[in-house]
Amino acid sequence: MTAIKLGIIGAGSAAFSLRLVTDLCKTKGLSGSLVSLMDIDKDRLNAVHMLAKKFAEEFGADLRFETTTNIEDAIKDSSFVVNTALVGGHSYFEQVRKISEKYGYYRGIDSQEFNMVSDYYTISNFNQLKFMHDVAKAIERISPKAWLLQAANPVFELTNLITRTVPINMVGICHGHHGVDHIIEKLGLDAEKVEWQVAGVNHGIWLTKFMYEGKDAYPLIDELLEKEVKNFKPTNPFDDQLSPVAKDMYEFYGKMPIGDTVRNGSWKYHYNLETKKKWFGEPWGGVDSELGWKWYQDRQAEIALAMQKVAKYFQENKNAKLLSKDSLNEIISQTKNDVKEELTKEIYSLLDPQKKSGEQHILLANALLNDEKVDLVLNLPNNGTIPGIPDDVAVEIPVYADKDGIHRYKIDPPLPERIKKMYLYPRIMRMEWALEAFLTGDKKVLEEFLIRDPRTKSYDQVVKVIDEILALPGNEEMRKHYSKK
Repeated sequence: MTAIKLGIIGAGSAAFSLRLVTDLCKTKGLSGSLVSLMDIDKDRLNAVHMLAKKFAEEFGADLRFETTTNIEDAIKDSSFVVNTALVGGHSYFEQVRKISEKYGYYRGIDSQEFNMVSDYYTISNFNQLKFMHDVAKAIERISPKAWLLQAANPVFELTNLITRTVPINMVGICHGHHGVDHIIEKLGLDAEKVEWQVAGVNHGIWLTKFMYEGKDAYPLIDELLEKEVKNFKPTNPFDDQLSPVAKDMYEFYGKMPIGDTVRNGSWKYHYNLETKKKWFGEPWGGVDSELGWKWYQDRQAEIALAMQKVAKYFQENKNAKLLSKDSLNEIISQTKNDVKEELTKEIYSLLDPQKKSGEQHILLANALLNDEKVDLVLNLPNNGTIPGIPDDVAVEIPVYADKDGIHRYKIDPPLPERIKKMYLYPRIMRMEWALEAFLTGDKKVLEEFLIRDPRTKSYDQVVKVIDEILALPGNEEMRKHYSKK
């Protein structure tokens, strides 16, 4: 057993933090560990802290917890630092989006071809890039042997930025590959008999291999898509893995897009709300439409409220058992006027003592420290894994981890050339532009993003939208940064 200190920056992201804590509770090899929960929102931080402690106590896990609002306290003496913070929160993104749309950029200037995810800002998000880069440098200075597990977006840009400029142990982690699990479940297959691989870049991964009982199972996906797309009706805005857009991308590129890749197609699927509804289904048009994103934001606010209500209940009822149906029913009864029952149940689903969350962070830590080999999908420099992609570009690929580190699997069969040339290369270039702008402070690079955007009608439009975003409160450092040239 190996006791560690795990720092979680942005721990007020309650659902994510609790998933990590419950995974840690179920990992005997990391017993005795300390979890340092860091956030600037004290109410959310305290709610997560209370529920995490309660779960660990009832589960019988040997864990200790601390809270802090200081980043360096969370980093000091840590073996692993998970960074899930979102600088400015979604309110900043919405300010930028509102300004962008005023100048004719539907869904914002950061909604770019092959990068349509609504909180994956790269052009206007200097503050996020700067913060994440500063955290990496703090790790280098305070805990140079620690691993940085980058969970907050934009994972693609941040993994490239940090691995190229800060000499620390670092990987980007996303869970988009679980789209494969959805396909397996819909097909009714025994997951133990499925062999699969995905490869690409973050939010741009493709199913290169799909075998069942040793045979090619892609024909099963063909049959499933024909059945699902015919009468496609999403259950929520995120329900797009078997949507018309997924089928269309598969038919063009030759492999199935997985997870957030479906959201990150070309302009063909994203010109306007009507177009989004055609490809992503009624009534929302996918999560990255104005309707779908509102659904998501409202739900996030409701989950945060529900989390605090659940925490308050246990603060006031010290003897109540967290892992008890009686407690769940009592909380539902007491909060039914201001919290939806389904959300309270959703929080409780995070605290399932029988299964792990599906997140990869604790699995990786345990493999590296206790030599329990595990297969993962991680973001790290290519180093020849995908032929034709530069070695220093971060790719999202299948790996295994053990006491000797992280080892890349061979991508077999390889990614089709069309995916590389028509999807990955354009996305990689946008990443390179974003890093060029950030590292040089050259405002002209920001402008060039939009000059090449099909929504742009004039250079004056470009200058005005960027200037107004730079003038937002809280963007003082960003404004100064981009006045260097």
